[in-house]
Amino acid sequence: MSQKNKLSLSVQYPDARLKEIVTRADLRRWVQAALFAPAELTIRFVDAEEGRALNREYRGKDYATNVLTFAYTEDEESETTQADIILCTDVLQREADEQKKTVQAHTAHLVVHGVLHAQGYDHETDEEAAEMEGLEIEILASLGQSNPYVS
Repeated sequence: MSQKNKLSLSVQYPDARLKEIVTRADLRRWVQAALFAPAELTIRFVDAEEGRALNREYRGKDYATNVLTFAYTEDEESETTQADIILCTDVLQREADEQKKTVQAHTAHLVVHGVLHAQGYDHETDEEAAEMEGLEIEILASLGQSNPYVS
């Protein structure tokens, strides 16, 4: 995490509500902090309608979720991580409000979470969840952010 890895980052704001709040520079800093290898990533901010459609089509879940990661290179043999990370603005803003966090802080957490998923980390088992959450806490601390799992 301490070494900077090569990063090609595309940012899309079809839902532009957060464009002035969450800048490309913020996103690049957060992504870079969570990278363990070179990466080619797209981060896309969508509304609830698009978020729900993507979650339904690809995960079989008929609701908008905060972050979806479409990882195209999860194996350890690949030298470059490739993924699309979808952030749903409606869910992100609602959760930030419910958790009494800033939109920026919550977005930083979801970006780090998505980047870890892109690199093959998951939270299907308690052991995997503990490892992934530990990494998130460490990475966010390196960015001056508080532990996202503590109220």
